[in-house]
Amino acid sequence: MNTVQEIKSALQDLALPEKAEFFPRFFKAGKGQYAEGDQFIGVTVPDQRKIVKEYWSRISLEEIAELLSSKIHEHRHSALLMLVSKYEKTKSEEAKEEIVGFYLKNKQFINNWDLVDNSCYKILGRHAYETDNPELLLKLAEEENLWSKRIAIVSTMYYVKRGEFDLLKKIVLKNLQHPHDLMHKANGWLLREMGNKGETEFMAFLKLHYHEMPRTTLRYAIEKLSPDLRQDFLKGRI
Repeated sequence: MNTVQEIKSALQDLALPEKAEFFPRFFKAGKGQYAEGDQFIGVTVPDQRKIVKEYWSRISLEEIAELLSSKIHEHRHSALLMLVSKYEKTKSEEAKEEIVGFYLKNKQFINNWDLVDNSCYKILGRHAYETDNPELLLKLAEEENLWSKRIAIVSTMYYVKRGEFDLLKKIVLKNLQHPHDLMHKANGWLLREMGNKGETEFMAFLKLHYHEMPRTTLRYAIEKLSPDLRQDFLKGRI
């Protein structure tokens, strides 16, 4: 049994039938939904992380690619968590570049919000920040693919956590009117995170742009404001 087969077998041993039944509804894998056709075996994220901890250091990128191309959602998610571990643990700039290139080359398999959110800012966001290469994320924000756009905005989390908001604001405005609810939520979430780190800059941005924000984006962004201030924004009284 090779490493990929071992990982798949280990994940299968942790599969829960009730989760396998629930996850397709939770992750919108039904007909006509954004993750139509995605398949689940029912492994929770904490259990996936146990497998990741055991295997990340001895799995190759070629093997991660095999796991990442699986139709099974938990296989792909575990593959991405292993990739994050590899990126975070390596001290080699050459190895980091290789992992970033691998991520971009295989992004067609990063096709649900949890796959994006649990990997992109820890790899692409960090790399863009540390190499002073915001174009990496700006190019993704220009792509037509929904997941590329979500990768771009969520990757700015690495900047936001360090109190840098310019790139976030550019990418939010670039896709503010995107039609998909997943982008409305992501934009609002990252703006809320900006508010946690820089309230003055957040409020200035919000006052300037809240009238043009989709309702979901605005609601996510203002979630932590006082009830009265939230109502002022929602009713356009600012």
